[in-house]
Amino acid sequence: MNATTVATSKPANKQPLVAVVGATTVGKTSAAICLARDLGGEVVSADSRYLYRGMDIGTATPSEDEMAGVPHYLINILDPTDDYSLSLYQRDAYQAIDDILRRGRLPILAGGTPLYVNAVLQGWRIPEVPPDPAFRAALEELATSEGPESLHARLREADPVVAARTPAANVRRVIRALEIYHATGQRMSDLEGREPPPYRVLILGLQVPREELFARIDRRVEVQIASGLVAEVRALLARGVPPGAPAMSAIGYPQIVDYLENRNTLDQAIRQIKYDTHRYARHQMTWLRRMRDVHWFDPREAGWYEAALALARSFAGNETAQNPLA
Repeated sequence: MNATTVATSKPANKQPLVAVVGATTVGKTSAAICLARDLGGEVVSADSRYLYRGMDIGTATPSEDEMAGVPHYLINILDPTDDYSLSLYQRDAYQAIDDILRRGRLPILAGGTPLYVNAVLQGWRIPEVPPDPAFRAALEELATSEGPESLHARLREADPVVAARTPAANVRRVIRALEIYHATGQRMSDLEGREPPPYRVLILGLQVPREELFARIDRRVEVQIASGLVAEVRALLARGVPPGAPAMSAIGYPQIVDYLENRNTLDQAIRQIKYDTHRYARHQMTWLRRMRDVHWFDPREAGWYEAALALARSFAGNETAQNPLA
């Protein structure tokens, strides 16, 4: 547990933003909600899975009861067939944060989608190239027929910097980088940059040992199946949501689609969901190890939340928990 004292000085014109980060199932959502209730805050989601309506079970989207009356932003704002880009997320997140601050509340960014968190905290400059549906469809077909590695090879040739940080399995990200190169003739890595946002940031990180994390993942998958994940996927397909829709790439949905289309058994689908979620969690942990200035807590330890709360309260300049920005 890292409970380093936070400096009390407040840089001019910079208001506070608290971020809660960690791998999937570690407890980010509940921690952010508790902090918001204790500090007069509101939560901005940085989880790409929470964006889509009608996908609550497979994405473990917090329910109204779990939100405990705390306002949340960027949850259930899209239909599963909607396109949504990193630049749009960054724009919407900044708008939500600024609105929270204008109303004298404390914004709490919570999530484990690395691109989303970094785009906000590091102020990425993101190329605003509109989607090219025909180009994307052609590359998606190529990825299906020849495998994701074929696309990744193209990206290594066009933009080796982005290719080095993007796994071949992240087909959407690979296609986006190729799309930007196709549209502009410039590398995505050359167009990107950073412009730190006008906030002072406190990052609270939650972590547990890998074995415990994987056990939590496995338990959650079992709960999702018992709670009706198969019925949720069946309902999405019945509504006309195509299996290739961006939202349907979230872990859990492709595996259940394969089961419903008789390409595997339910037991095989469950095992694959667990395996793929373990792999995603490893990716998150790799990203988290690279983050700087994170105050780490183990949510299994007694008193961890009280220590995190004290740190956040000191950071926000709020000793009374009535008005964190006073």
